[in-house]
Amino acid sequence: MNYDLNKLNKEQQKTSTLAGLKKLLQLIAHEKRTLVIALIAILVNSTLNLLGPLIIGHTIDTYVQHKDYSGVIHNAILLLCMYLVALFTSYSQTTLMGGVGQRMLFTLRNSIFNKLQQLPVGFFNQNKAGDLISRVNNDTDKLNQFFSQSLMQFIGNISIMVGAGIFLLIIKFDLGAATLSPAVLIVLLTLVLSPWIRRKNALNLKSVGGMSSEIQESLHNFKVIIAFNRRDYFRKRFEKANRDNYKTAIGAGLVSNVFIPVYGLFASIAQLIVLAFGIYLISIGQFSIGILMTYLLYATNFYNPLRQLAALWTNFQLAMAGWDRISQILSLETDLPLVQNGITEHGAGLLEFRNVHFGYTEDREVLHNISFRLEQGKTYALVGPTGGGKTTTASLIARLYDPSKGLVMLDGKDIRTYSPEERAQKIGFILQEPFLFTGSVKENILYGNDLYKDYTNEQLEKVIKDANLGSLLAIFESGLETPVASGGDGISLGQKQLIAFMRAVLRNPQVLILDEATANIDTITEKLLSDILDKLPETTTRVIIAHRLNTIENADEIFFVNSGEVTRAGSLNDAMDMLLQGKRVS
Repeated sequence: MNYDLNKLNKEQQKTSTLAGLKKLLQLIAHEKRTLVIALIAILVNSTLNLLGPLIIGHTIDTYVQHKDYSGVIHNAILLLCMYLVALFTSYSQTTLMGGVGQRMLFTLRNSIFNKLQQLPVGFFNQNKAGDLISRVNNDTDKLNQFFSQSLMQFIGNISIMVGAGIFLLIIKFDLGAATLSPAVLIVLLTLVLSPWIRRKNALNLKSVGGMSSEIQESLHNFKVIIAFNRRDYFRKRFEKANRDNYKTAIGAGLVSNVFIPVYGLFASIAQLIVLAFGIYLISIGQFSIGILMTYLLYATNFYNPLRQLAALWTNFQLAMAGWDRISQILSLETDLPLVQNGITEHGAGLLEFRNVHFGYTEDREVLHNISFRLEQGKTYALVGPTGGGKTTTASLIARLYDPSKGLVMLDGKDIRTYSPEERAQKIGFILQEPFLFTGSVKENILYGNDLYKDYTNEQLEKVIKDANLGSLLAIFESGLETPVASGGDGISLGQKQLIAFMRAVLRNPQVLILDEATANIDTITEKLLSDILDKLPETTTRVIIAHRLNTIENADEIFFVNSGEVTRAGSLNDAMDMLLQGKRVS
């Protein structure tokens, strides 16, 4: 399945956005009461601001021209009170929407992260971590800014514009129509330019994700950079990513701000129309100075929000570009579905491959029509040249991937019928390069194991000793409390594998897969691991992947994996002969 977010076709992107928008509405559905209160506050604010020009015009015609200063003071106090109430309602809606934005940001980031956890390994093989981090952090923040700062301003400006437009038409229809005519051109211009602006903003967000990927990759591989003295290589890569981001940011900034001067020009034209037409009407006795002032204020109330809408519309386009990238993730579904009614057989082996085909991409098959069976309590070895398919076979056993054709059976059932929790409990997998989390040895040992999560150190140490793992724990200076830095830095690769070994064994799995688990440890520790493996419960099936044949000399059965095919090797000598033949890796 194609999980490359940067290669989704336009039809997939539209589907993703539509599905994602529905989920976004669900995310803020519980904020309905807050949204209604904020909407009422902004409508009250708009109404009060719209009443101001009427009072000002009335004051000029009724009190100023007749020098009735008491009336002027009275109306000034009234305007002051109105504007103070408007200030309070504006502050209230800003506070309310700020809370909505932050809660939506919290919920949205949780939703994205939970979705990422549901997606298969193939998704992360096709997408860079830096770009995913940018979607979780940067793109969601664009949405937060729109909801917390722009949405109610958008609604408030629209309500003021509508109200001002209605007053302009009611007071003098022909003058109102002439005043509003530039707005028609603005609407047409906005409709034409909006898709272009959205594309430019989407390119900028994509370049931000690309730059994040370069930074993440450089920092993650910094030891390699230093070891090979290739700072220049990664410096050039970052400079290119930074330059691309600069260019797209400039482009997005220019197109995003194109509305502001254009809207300002049309607003000035509208004011000129009001002045010219209004002075003419005054000259023929159809207008008063107060009404002209009211008209000018309403024209300002119409076009000033329109200028603000230009900036808000830019924020909206940026938020929607970010939402497109977010909704692509939220709309994805795993290609490892849970099958409800799979095949069930009694008396079958513990694990069986039936005519299994697999490829990481649709155009290149890695495993070809593989069939074999593993019995309970036995030790199996997968040997073969690098790239022959050993780790891929083990990954299918652990259901990190599903076959493109064929079937994998576990304990007499289709492996797809097991929930992730059941499968992880039944199958332990010690990776060739185990990953550790920041914390302690104890926290890493108990990762994903709820059985011992409430145990004290003393209780856990007893469990470890009972599982014959005490000799491994003794290797760590501070035992369970030995600190583990980010990514496992600060301890050796061999110690990382020991922690991963204890983590897997304590789960008491039915199948334990060891992918080059002894590749980075010394001979003495390797002997310790071998003794521990020998003392595992008799029901535990061991699958050992190794290049060194001495690690598999006691295996009950050996499979030779090469060129996408799995064949029984027979004895250890037969396996050595197969390796020495030097079969070409496909």
